[in-house]
Amino acid sequence: MKLADRYAHAPAAELPLLFQRILQNTIRDFYRRSKVRRFFTTLFSSLIPVRQEDDGLDPLEVLNVAADETHSNPEVWLARKEVSQLIEGAISLLPNRQREAFLLRYWEGLDVAETAAVMGCSQGSVKTHCSRATHTLATILQQKGVSL
Repeated sequence: MKLADRYAHAPAAELPLLFQRILQNTIRDFYRRSKVRRFFTTLFSSLIPVRQEDDGLDPLEVLNVAADETHSNPEVWLARKEVSQLIEGAISLLPNRQREAFLLRYWEGLDVAETAAVMGCSQGSVKTHCSRATHTLATILQQKGVSL
């Protein structure tokens, strides 16, 4: 679809090479997104109770339910609150543009193009800011003792 959408005007001889490049980039983007999702799923999994039937659930979707269940165990509640505060503190330490890109992409769920439009920059800049933000967050949280 991307080939037909963006390169309808291209000569027929160039189409196989364009298709190959689009396919490679799409696959890379998929694996990059998967890596970031796994990182934050792992990070936020410490905030919710582990149950066998929850295998496919997103930790952020069940965070409120988990909060209700943890009020009965003060130690668990305190540990989760401390991790949550560490995450918030680490996000606040990011440079402004990185924090903005990170929050728009991963908290608000905007795609790269929407984030670029909101931030008034190129899509490449959004990708760079998000990448740097995730690496910085991982480093900060590991230094604070949050294991990933």
